[in-house]
Amino acid sequence: MRTSIATVSLSGSLTEKLTAASRAGFDGVEIFENDLLASPLSPREIRARCADLGLSIDLYQPMRDIEAVPEEEFARNLRRARHKFELMRELGADTVLVCSSVSPLALDDDALAAEQLSRLADLAGEFGIRVAYEALAWGRHVSTYDHAWRIVEAAGHPALGTCLDSFHILSRGSDPKGIEDIPGEKIFFLQLADAPLLAMDVLQWSRHHRCFPGQGGFDVAGLVRHVLRAGYAGPFSLEVFNDVFRQAEAGPTAVDAHRSLLVLQEAVGVGELPAPVVPTGVAFAELVTPDAEPVAALLGALGLTRTARHRSKPVDLWERGEARILVNTGPAARRDGTQLAAIGLESPDPRAAARRAEALLAPVLPRRRAAEDAPLDAVAAPDGTELFFCATARRPELPDWRADFTEVPHTPAPGPAHIDHLALTQPWHQYDEAALFHRSVLGLHAQDSVDVADPYGLQRSRAVTNADGSVRIALGVGAAPTDDTLHAQHIALATGDVVTAARAFRAAGGTLLPIPANYYDDLAARHEFADGELETYRELGILYDRDAGGAFRHCYTRTVGRVFFELVERDPGYRGYGAQNAPVRLAAQHAGRPAR
Repeated sequence: MRTSIATVSLSGSLTEKLTAASRAGFDGVEIFENDLLASPLSPREIRARCADLGLSIDLYQPMRDIEAVPEEEFARNLRRARHKFELMRELGADTVLVCSSVSPLALDDDALAAEQLSRLADLAGEFGIRVAYEALAWGRHVSTYDHAWRIVEAAGHPALGTCLDSFHILSRGSDPKGIEDIPGEKIFFLQLADAPLLAMDVLQWSRHHRCFPGQGGFDVAGLVRHVLRAGYAGPFSLEVFNDVFRQAEAGPTAVDAHRSLLVLQEAVGVGELPAPVVPTGVAFAELVTPDAEPVAALLGALGLTRTARHRSKPVDLWERGEARILVNTGPAARRDGTQLAAIGLESPDPRAAARRAEALLAPVLPRRRAAEDAPLDAVAAPDGTELFFCATARRPELPDWRADFTEVPHTPAPGPAHIDHLALTQPWHQYDEAALFHRSVLGLHAQDSVDVADPYGLQRSRAVTNADGSVRIALGVGAAPTDDTLHAQHIALATGDVVTAARAFRAAGGTLLPIPANYYDDLAARHEFADGELETYRELGILYDRDAGGAFRHCYTRTVGRVFFELVERDPGYRGYGAQNAPVRLAAQHAGRPAR
């Protein structure tokens, strides 16, 4: 299916929007009237620009408050429409969107609405233009798609059809099954948007909170299946009003938008993508740092041992059991301090995983490597974190990335360990994009988004996981984008006994994040503990949570650069991440910030 996007969905000038849509791979655009009015380009120049970019102009929109009005008002509307149709002829657009009226002059008269829309279609036909009539969810008298279709059907004009908009249909709770009763050739256009499930005025919901398919709570795929069964053969087009998108850079937003349509097409069976290859574990986490000494001290105190050195790069491998941390002190590390720069994901088929990523607009990153280095493919997540697809010593026919490292003298660290989860704070405008990326490109399951109270506002967090929890990535967005402390990333190391691990960490010179006494007073009121258990948690700064599946005990290190570590003891049935304790942790981290 062809893909299109309304220019209102992207930020910037009209020229910037068109360029971004073309580079992201869209076939066409809807020209939003305000974008045209604000452009220094004439309609003919916009038409030529679109042609140069390989974009068709699939729709001109919107034309408002046309139908079911007194005759003298409708005469003025026809005059207005004639000017728009002349403009559209220069623009090269052959379909116009007419929204159901919200005018106080509009009458509750379907017969009058049909008659006037038929006369509008007569005029449009003189210009070779089709009229797509859409029910706004807040329309004065026409607010549902089936009502709009009854008017179009009654008008019976070949140049008049309907436009279906997933937001307007699903936000009202309308049953989309009735779409199958509309002849496909009378569905002139399909506009798609998702949205979080919110209890608010539908107009404000529409204007500020729409998002791309797969990023909200609507069953957009279910609606599209009904549209396809009706026989619709036009483009899948995105019309998304969103305050965040309108402030974000147009290029990445357009890529995110196009990815959402590719995933939607796959879901409804009209797109061909390589099958998802779900990662089966975390091979490594890579830290980049300009100063290896404090990082090495922290890793050593956590019980990891430096076991190997990359044969051609300034990269050290630290290990304990299945937990592997790479420490990179190369040139890139000198820019932004210590941070989590890359994640190695165990993959049953690394090459197929890379093909899936490329098909979903996440091209394999260029990588400097020696001829003898393992040919690992990596793609960039929306926040810039590199994701490597690995096969660590499980399939002899595939390269093991550890062969690039030369062992250094060491004493193996005692005891098993592995990476329980990783937490990545996203740029404020890429939170929804990140969830869609990890779900679609990596095949991970996205859990519900949760709000976490921070001393300076609210943070949102959403975890993505594989089926058995061997890959867990918590995606968060901070309350105050200008506060660097909110952009911290962390690595959670699993341990079978967090008390013993915490004591060993402190004995090795590590400092745990201090937790206020008030927290433990509250904990005593909410849970029962064995004698001395709560006092031990208070002494070490261990936090506690419980759900239906079991308990979760965890504590945190101080932050180095942008990175801190978490020691966790997770009961097998526990599925969360200690979100109940996040406000306490965030407040403690704020309190421990160096004075400015």
